[in-house]
Amino acid sequence: MATIPRHKLLTPLLFLLTFCLCFNLSLSFHDGEPPVKRSGGGEKEDEVTKFQSLERPSRDCDLTMGEWVFDASYPLYEGSCPFLSSQLSCRRNGRPDSDYEKWRWKPRRCSLPRFNALDFLERIRMKRVMLVGDSIMRSQWESLVCLVEAVIPVDRKLVSSNGPCVAFHALDYEASIEFSWAPLLVELREEGEKKRILHLDSIEENAKYWREVDVLMFDSAHWWTHTGKWSSWDLYMEEGRLFKELNPMVAYEKGLTTWSKWVDMNLDPRRTRVMFRSASARHNRENGWQCYKVREPLVYLSYSPEAPGQLTVLRGVLNKMSFPVYLIDVAKMSALRRDGHPSLYTKSHVNQGRMDSPAELGLDCSHWCLPGVPDSWNEMLYFLLL
Repeated sequence: MATIPRHKLLTPLLFLLTFCLCFNLSLSFHDGEPPVKRSGGGEKEDEVTKFQSLERPSRDCDLTMGEWVFDASYPLYEGSCPFLSSQLSCRRNGRPDSDYEKWRWKPRRCSLPRFNALDFLERIRMKRVMLVGDSIMRSQWESLVCLVEAVIPVDRKLVSSNGPCVAFHALDYEASIEFSWAPLLVELREEGEKKRILHLDSIEENAKYWREVDVLMFDSAHWWTHTGKWSSWDLYMEEGRLFKELNPMVAYEKGLTTWSKWVDMNLDPRRTRVMFRSASARHNRENGWQCYKVREPLVYLSYSPEAPGQLTVLRGVLNKMSFPVYLIDVAKMSALRRDGHPSLYTKSHVNQGRMDSPAELGLDCSHWCLPGVPDSWNEMLYFLLL
């Protein structure tokens, strides 16, 4: 593994201060729902397995179908983990209950092994693992780092940064767990007259950071649904043409297609494993702010959410690829976890001293408390690497 330049190394404390500031700004203005005030089978299975990795688990093991089981031995790491951003540390932000940390995902036909940090590190020895996407993926990166960092001596772990990427290094294993900020995967640039242009057929400025990585996990969905003043772009560009109006799902398909072509042309399945995690559920205002004061998950048998439009588009794009990509579909499992969102227990609310006026609060029903739901996504990642 290449030597890391000294000027790129940060101590965990310096990293935490810098990273949390950037994370809070990002949550406030970009990912998930904008802050809003609160007021008073056969063919489908074949289609999925067609684009799963060659080293996939048994076809009898559907990770997406199951239930949340209360497990008093959870969480798998302490809420005091120094790599957790303040925005998602719900206990630190005053959340009085802790049961949301103790639910374990149990697939119907198989068992997810308990995350073993030492074994995981051994499996990624001399490898790079990179998570690419938005702030939901960034929270999964925080979760993964917290799952492993406690077993590594303080002087044998460090953090480096490079452009939109941050990397946690386990020095004795010559391994890194990295995050690359690319919420749309394709390029978003500010150009003439300060217009923000989304280039639906350009990706290299982001993708150049994904080369020479051994395990890649992507997500991209939430930003594509932002509209009006919450949209992150003013214009689209494709094949040199500028245009303003486009159906969001058509734009999403075009962006994903650009990503899929890059993967097919630039990655070698003998060297790199690629996964794509679907969008997690948002219990936002369209659903009546269902995360407010919720303390328990829903029971699967009594709740059957519709598949989000982005998931349908994603399946279609993956099904056309030649590169084997494993789809980790977390839509249904996360839809059951209304209790797992920060709700009003965010750093911004603590700073504003508004914890006692819930009717006037802007709630976060998009992101996830840590420890919490993203830990199960990383147990899936661990399972897929076995």
